[in-house]
This record gives sequence, structure tokens and C-alpha cells, in this order.
Amino acid sequence: MPMPNETKHPANRLEPGCPIPAADWVQYQAGSIVSRELLKKTTGTVIVFAFDAHQGLSEHTAPFDALVQVLDGEGDIVIANQTHRLRAGDLILMPANVPHAVKAPQRFKMLLVMIRS
Repeated sequence: MPMPNETKHPANRLEPGCPIPAADWVQYQAGSIVSRELLKKTTGTVIVFAFDAHQGLSEHTAPFDALVQVLDGEGDIVIANQTHRLRAGDLILMPANVPHAVKAPQRFKMLLVMIRS
């Protein structure tokens, strides 16, 4: 019998007080980037991404800080033309108004927390 705080697979929405492994919210798709918005508020947004190998997000800027945590695999986060290789469990802060990009040398999943202030 499952404990009260256990769940088998993500529902269609994030439920308060129900822990779910973040990487389970999106699945890899060949040749694609899959994303799922978990939370959207006026103060910030939380999105989970699954990148297939050799996929990525081109360089862009955002008007607010963003925190990335790699959930599975390894990915490259490029900030101001400097590449950072992140592995599962690693975090990096992408500062507001600084060009950044995401590259997937292999499949990886990441959690993106955008903080509006």
C-alpha cells in the first residue's frame, strides 16, 4: 500500500503536497524538445524540459533571472558565450538581460525556474 505522500506518475497538474520526481513530467521524443509548464504566477514560472541529443534553444535574453537544474543526463548552458557543462543535480543561474542558450550534446532534462521581480 502506498504511503499518503507517494504517487506513481504525474497527474495532469501539479498538486500541492504531492511529491513527484520532476524528471517524470516530460518524456524524451526523438529529434525534439519537449516542455511542460508546471507553475505560472505573476512572480515566476516553472517549466520542465526534455531535450533529445543535438537539440537546443538558440541564444536569447530574458528580462528576469532564471535558475536551471539538470534533472537527467548532461547539457550545456551557454551564458555570455561561456559554455558550462551541467550534469544531473547541477544548478546554474542565468542572469537577466545576459545572452544565453541551451545545447544538448546528449539527451537531458532540466527544470527552469524564471523569477520575475
